[in-house]
Amino acid sequence: MKIYTKKGDKGTTSLLTGERVSKDDPRLEAGGTLDELIAWLGLIRDLAAEDGIDTPLVRIQKDLMTISSILMAGKKSPKVPRLNEEETLFLEKEIDRMNGILPPLKHFILPGGDPLASHCHIARTICRRAERQAVRLLKNDPSPDKMVQYLNRLSDYLFVLARYVTYKKDKNETHWLSGD
Repeated sequence: MKIYTKKGDKGTTSLLTGERVSKDDPRLEAGGTLDELIAWLGLIRDLAAEDGIDTPLVRIQKDLMTISSILMAGKKSPKVPRLNEEETLFLEKEIDRMNGILPPLKHFILPGGDPLASHCHIARTICRRAERQAVRLLKNDPSPDKMVQYLNRLSDYLFVLARYVTYKKDKNETHWLSGD
């Protein structure tokens, strides 16, 4: 099977419905951001395999593929998987589990402290961009899915994951205080 079709050479592509749209369509912009986030999470998984945080990340990558499918379905939505509340609850349980180990957060922190933690912070910022794009899309095309809630919680998860990695590796967080 050839990977290239040449159908997109003029700046259009197909949604899951077969509808052709411009490659600068906001759904593709959001889908591209999700693709970027999924790839970053793959890198984090590869770097963290020995740290035991790779298993939740596989589930998260699959959830993000579901969200991407929903976005790529277009207005004539074919049968695509749906995001349920349990996916967001999973993130909340993971956040609570890691926060139970971490010292209380008393200050803003600067990203860094460890390369793996820094990768988590980059993924968090990409997740926030995906969330903003999803909000923009849902203003014009409301969906029953929980994607904005999920993306909001995922960015929280990635923030806590960065702190967790820093803590587990016995590294220091750099605090930011107004006026420093």
